[in-house]
Amino acid sequence: MLSPLPLLSAPPVAPTYEAPVSDAFRVWPHQARFRQVAQVLADGLFSALDEDLEPYVLLLALPTQPGSAAPAACLEPALCGLDAQQFENVVAEGRILQSQTAPPFAGRDDVSPEMVRRRHEGLGVRKAVQAVLDKLDEHTQHQHVAGWPIEIHGFFVMTVLRVQRKPLRGYPSLRANRFYTDGRPLMPSLLTSAMQRFHEECVKLLSEPEPGSGLLVRPRETEELLRAAGKSLLDTPAQALGAEPGAARLFHTLNTISSLRYEGAEGVGKVILARRHHPNLEEVFALTCPTPLTDYRAVRKLLEMTTPDVSLLADSENVYALGRLVGTYDPAREDVFVINFINHYAWEFQHDGKVLMRTIYSQPSLPRFRVNRSRFRKDLKRTFQLTDPAKIERLWDVVLEASRQKHGTLLVITTEALAEADRLKLQCTLIEPVPLTPLITRLVTSIDGAVLLDPDSYCYSIGVILDGKASGRGTSTRGARYNSAIRYVETSPYPCLAIVVSEDGMVNVITKERLGEED
Repeated sequence: MLSPLPLLSAPPVAPTYEAPVSDAFRVWPHQARFRQVAQVLADGLFSALDEDLEPYVLLLALPTQPGSAAPAACLEPALCGLDAQQFENVVAEGRILQSQTAPPFAGRDDVSPEMVRRRHEGLGVRKAVQAVLDKLDEHTQHQHVAGWPIEIHGFFVMTVLRVQRKPLRGYPSLRANRFYTDGRPLMPSLLTSAMQRFHEECVKLLSEPEPGSGLLVRPRETEELLRAAGKSLLDTPAQALGAEPGAARLFHTLNTISSLRYEGAEGVGKVILARRHHPNLEEVFALTCPTPLTDYRAVRKLLEMTTPDVSLLADSENVYALGRLVGTYDPAREDVFVINFINHYAWEFQHDGKVLMRTIYSQPSLPRFRVNRSRFRKDLKRTFQLTDPAKIERLWDVVLEASRQKHGTLLVITTEALAEADRLKLQCTLIEPVPLTPLITRLVTSIDGAVLLDPDSYCYSIGVILDGKASGRGTSTRGARYNSAIRYVETSPYPCLAIVVSEDGMVNVITKERLGEED
């Protein structure tokens, strides 16, 4: 009987480009799935910061060697709004840029020549790609940010993140184009830091043997990426004050201090981060022995002595005095920062009176309004067919002022505000019709009950006790104010919208289309 022939393994076959599997060119089998994973990652991260950013992820692949049979450039997805032909020469341009800059990791013996080469080449290619993207974005409403190129099957593959320009530029930022001592870029804002962390995560995933297959690596959660972005942002003031950013660990230090109580009280007060003897600082009294910021309980105890006018003074390592800001600070210096401890486990990072980052229970966020402006505008249009920009802006100012009411409040906007005020006159306080301004809004929302106004911002009654039939749409986890708004909006025969401001700071906009839906 003949023995079976041995099984021979075939040699690896180099990828061929003449006959793509589908109409869309593919560098590797899982690239579409990889892009989907990256898109989910971006949606979670940037929606947590600002929904109006509308992140969109695409892949750009450029052949590493000119003159190959592969396309000069390809995109995933192909119909992404960019023209691949615009990137035909970027690799060559990147190598020119590479030749004009010094190699990275200068003076380091722990980095191999191959790593230096890849890093140097990647810097040039990324810079050339970003230059093309910036030119294409000049007359658009969005902005593209290039990631880091990774070699796959003879291509430089990189993620490209597209976000809306208006919300991107709507937040304060420090000066860009500054670097760590090792040449890495310092982060000027939380958004920039989040984009950097997103691209770093994509580089890690692209570096796996089968990127997109889901076999080896699971992307980090949104909360992890946000914390990493916050840590990177706090490296910027650390370096500005002369400390080693990694050793300072400001983000962890500030979170720990904010979590501590002193004799049962939550920490409230400010720490001014600046070098000692800064011209814009006045010391009230100094400490003989500066207290390390890492002595968390001691710093928390010192925080009890602060007032609205007097703060702790610290560099990035020690609290050295109590004092205050004086004179006119030049924000271009970027060497005085304020940490404002709001309440338990909540603090803000500020520069020149602007909040760059707000952190609650170790989770960084942007200093945005508690009401989503874009969604509120859509709700007004859907409920009242209201499109007049001036009227929308007046209502937004009213809602914004009401959202600052510490004890909570309730606004009801209805087309029949006058008739409803008359109907409910026995359970409200009628007033002469008056257009609400921020000042009047602050006054009328300081008492219990709802404020009744029309889409033109005219108020007709205050302290209103709303009626309405229970329908089962309410929730026992929310208070009477929220549930009464649900009942009233659902049973009102008129176009109606309610804004509920809870004592815990939560703000909900309730319409018939979104009854019981959390913002």
